[in-house]
Amino acid sequence: MAMTRKELAAVLIERAGFEAGKIAEFVNQVFEIMKEALEKGEKVKIPGFGIFTLREKAARAGRKPRSGERMQISARRVVTFKPSGMLRKTLNRGGK
Repeated sequence: MAMTRKELAAVLIERAGFEAGKIAEFVNQVFEIMKEALEKGEKVKIPGFGIFTLREKAARAGRKPRSGERMQISARRVVTFKPSGMLRKTLNRGGK
C-alpha cells in the first residue's frame, strides 16, 4: 500500500500538532515546488533521504507484449530517485 498526500498530512498533524488545513496546504506546496524544480531540469536533493532527478530517454524500438508487433517507443522524460546512504542503511537494517 502507498502513502497518500492525505495520509502524509495526517501523520504531520499528529506529530507536529499543527492545524490540519495549514499542514495539507504545506504538503501540497512542497510537492508543487518539487515538481516545478524537476520541470526546469533541476535536481531535488533532500539530505538524509535522497535525490530526485529528471532523465531524458531517447526514442527506441520496442514490441507490443501481446502481439509481438514492432513499434516505436517515443522519447520521454522520466523522474529517477537515488536514495541517500543514510536511507539505504535504515531500510537494509529493517528500520531498527
